[in-house]
Amino acid sequence: MTSLTVENYLKAILQISLRAQHEGVSTGQLATSLGVSPGTVTSMLKSLAEAALVEYRPYEGVKLTQQGRSLALRMLRRHRLIELFLVKTLNLTWDQVHEEAENMEHAVSDELIDRIDEFLGRPDSDPHGDPIPSSDGAMRGGNPDVVSLAKLEPGAKFRILRVANQGRDFLRFLADSGLTLQTEGTIIQRSDEAGMVAVRTEHGEVSLGIPAAEQVLAERVE
Repeated sequence: MTSLTVENYLKAILQISLRAQHEGVSTGQLATSLGVSPGTVTSMLKSLAEAALVEYRPYEGVKLTQQGRSLALRMLRRHRLIELFLVKTLNLTWDQVHEEAENMEHAVSDELIDRIDEFLGRPDSDPHGDPIPSSDGAMRGGNPDVVSLAKLEPGAKFRILRVANQGRDFLRFLADSGLTLQTEGTIIQRSDEAGMVAVRTEHGEVSLGIPAAEQVLAERVE
């Protein structure tokens, strides 16, 4: 049982569980991620469960089986390597590659993906800082010590390593503000009452709402 829809569902379940660091994914989370109704998700999850790709219990959520996780990792590997390939070879920007990779990941062969991986030097992460799975399904890259800008105290110095929200408009805003990967800066203000975080980098000062700051992940630097 493989199709574009099946692959998208499995990949979405994996991505949500990786972000939450928890295997179980709710129907609501999946519906939001895929932009479909909860009823549509429920119907599809029943089919995936019948195909032994997920374990699904109504009102309890869903988690991938070993077979489902293997297929999801394969799709995630394709997606992230294609994104990086488009940036490195065609000079597309990080806000342009997601939709292109979504379209291409279902059509390319595993052999081509392996050649792209070799051509790029077996990279650890994609243009947004997300770790890239290896051909055997192991996650390369990733940093367990990353923290969102919303959690850093005033005066803390940081280096941006990953962006969780990969919407085109959000990525363009970050790029225009000088908040790209490997950018270093300092938290100059954080106000939970006002719901904002202000940072300073070599490009100047910029204020982020708390929800936006939560999507930018960084490591502390001395």
